[in-house]
Amino acid sequence: MRIIVGILLVLATFLGAGAPALAAPAVDDATARKIDELLAVRAEAGDLPRAELIERLSARLLGTPYGANMLIGSATEPEQLVIDLRRVDCFTYLDYLDAASRSADRDEFTANLIATRYAEGRVEFTQRKHFFTDWAATPRVAATDITAELSPAAVTVTKHLNAKADGSTYLPGVPVIDRAITHIPSAAVDGAVVGGLRTGDYLGAYTPEAGLDVTHVGIIVQTPAGPVFRNASSLADYQVLDTPLADYLRTVPGIVVLRPIP
Repeated sequence: MRIIVGILLVLATFLGAGAPALAAPAVDDATARKIDELLAVRAEAGDLPRAELIERLSARLLGTPYGANMLIGSATEPEQLVIDLRRVDCFTYLDYLDAASRSADRDEFTANLIATRYAEGRVEFTQRKHFFTDWAATPRVAATDITAELSPAAVTVTKHLNAKADGSTYLPGVPVIDRAITHIPSAAVDGAVVGGLRTGDYLGAYTPEAGLDVTHVGIIVQTPAGPVFRNASSLADYQVLDTPLADYLRTVPGIVVLRPIP
């Protein structure tokens, strides 16, 4: 199991008007350099729309090795704030991109990462946004679920997130949440749907499995050769890469699309 640099932060509140600045946790040198690179991209982007900024930031992490289960914390182990860009999984990849898109310096990056990853800014296992659709449903809301707007073929199913079919839970200590999950079946992702996708949209691979909304996440990038799914892949290449969207759709039941809030 890889060594993860993290620090346990005990925080009551942060962010908002008059909130005190947060001291950045210690990170390894490679991660520090990568954060600075992302912040430089953010500074150079000026007033570039946020979705396009996210694409630029995501490109700087192409080739980053994949690492499974990057976060530390459970019902029995204290949650730690992990900031480690030497490896990323599909969710932490998006965490870092979202935080960097909002930040001008390392302290802001840390604060925004917490706001992206945890509900109400509390670094606790039970407050972690474990599910993709938490980004559109749990403060601080980072994106809007636009799935239903993209296709009349969109299907909505009520899911009991975190509840397995056998009655147990995926994440002990985390409550079961009833949520309406809308997805577009892959077979219904036609030219109109693809044309409605924008660079920087967050895309999740819908799963019909009980208790889960998606099994993988990444971002959409529109290219001259067609749209690609930029993601931290756990398949053969084990790195952040671009997969032609059409190829990826053949491997999943459907998609859930969230659009970053400007």
